[in-house]
Amino acid sequence: MDRFQAMQIFVRVVETGSFSKAAAELGSTQPTATKAVAEAERHLGVRLLHRSTRGVTPTEAGALYHERCKAILREVEEADNLAGLAQAGSSGTLRINSSVAFGRRVLIPLVLRYMAEHPGLQIELGFDDQYVNLVEQGVDVAIRIGRLADSSLGARHLGINPWVLTAAPAYLAAHGPLRTPAELSAHACLIYSSVQGDARWLLHGPGGADLSIPVRGPLRSNNLSAILAACRAGMGLAMLPWYVARESVDEGRIVPLLDEYALPVQEMHAVFPSPKLVPAKVTGFIAWLQQQLDGPWWTRAF
Repeated sequence: MDRFQAMQIFVRVVETGSFSKAAAELGSTQPTATKAVAEAERHLGVRLLHRSTRGVTPTEAGALYHERCKAILREVEEADNLAGLAQAGSSGTLRINSSVAFGRRVLIPLVLRYMAEHPGLQIELGFDDQYVNLVEQGVDVAIRIGRLADSSLGARHLGINPWVLTAAPAYLAAHGPLRTPAELSAHACLIYSSVQGDARWLLHGPGGADLSIPVRGPLRSNNLSAILAACRAGMGLAMLPWYVARESVDEGRIVPLLDEYALPVQEMHAVFPSPKLVPAKVTGFIAWLQQQLDGPWWTRAF
């Protein structure tokens, strides 16, 4: 038996805790599985498994060997994916993750369009505002907005995510117009706590000066839909991503403010578990997504 097959058997023995279960999964026999692991132990000169009547568990060396074998097997699988590039890009299962707001307003219509163009592909689409470990959760590609914290991930730049300062006409009629950034401190402000956690809004002036304005108001939330709803209801000013605000601006429910001042812009990336041997189904989807998000994508209805 070659070492690759022995690695496959060893990984399944560790993960099932049983020689017989591992053999059954791989279409082999228990004696064959037992012999393969024993040969690996002789070759390495270490015991890989603790054996008992209740099952098997990895030794310290076995646990380390198990993790490395998994990585090797995963890279072999990715190499096979690359070898079948045309088929791999349009079939199989693609697991995608993004934040809730971006997913609902932007990603869902784009993914539905992509599925129509690739009928052989199955999509698993998940939304989460908390950080998701791609490897642990089995995610193929995630859309991340803002600074990338994990440099071990593979990443492709998708574009930018600009923000806009807004208010409902009814709020401005009741409280007066906003003429300068300094006046923000006197207004009710709706604070998106995930980004504006310190309750200071940053603006870049036409003269090049950076302004940091302390704000306060009746609502803080980590949910952009809640901030938008409160803004539409006339409860205060809101700083929102353009993709969240666009439809309400088009309807006249809210209006942009201080157009001459620039708000912070976030980078958007597609990230994936490893920069090496990226499956074609992932690279194909990312390349398509880059085309859809090219230019001022936030002005378009998807």
